[in-house]
Amino acid sequence: MLRLKLARGSLSLRVLPQLMLVRLSAATVLALALSACSMGGLLPTAPAGGGSQQLANATATPDEMAQQANMLPAIATECPPIKVRPGFETLYFYGQGKARNPQDLQYQAVIDKQSRNCVVSNGLITVEMGVAGRLMLGPSGNQTNVELPLNFTVQRDGTSLFSETYEIPVAITPPSQASEFVKVVPNVSIPYIGGEDLVIWVGFDSGKGKG
Repeated sequence: MLRLKLARGSLSLRVLPQLMLVRLSAATVLALALSACSMGGLLPTAPAGGGSQQLANATATPDEMAQQANMLPAIATECPPIKVRPGFETLYFYGQGKARNPQDLQYQAVIDKQSRNCVVSNGLITVEMGVAGRLMLGPSGNQTNVELPLNFTVQRDGTSLFSETYEIPVAITPPSQASEFVKVVPNVSIPYIGGEDLVIWVGFDSGKGKG
């Protein structure tokens, strides 16, 4: 089993210690993955009692190499990128039925950082993903507890494989007017086919803000 930890927009150790990332190159991971593979299947079997010179001169034909390559499982060498969905990085709450007047703003929340860890095993990519952000009260805000709707989606070639919205509780202790939040989603398993475009999207569900 290979552990892949690639840091792209990684969270600080203070905010999200569960997602500490170690940089590994794809070439190193691939070399480790293939190091246990035997090349004997690509070479003709030496005749009984044959000398080592015959084996040294043996070569696999292009057809044999292609057939052998097709039998190898696809190997994931990269953790899917995690991105904030454009237009969903900030949540504004004005109250039910209120117009978007700045003076009516009760609170706003923003995503500051996002990160993920991956473990590759048996044709699956198991992802642990998370975000950290801030909530700030507006001119009309007096909340001490807020639930933020945060969505995580994993897509393959534009098709959702996993999508879940979580209500993130955030407490604000007066006289403070702001607070931080963290959400981690562990153990999301993604079947790996090979050659596909995998992306992890995060963002607020703007239609579910609560006071």
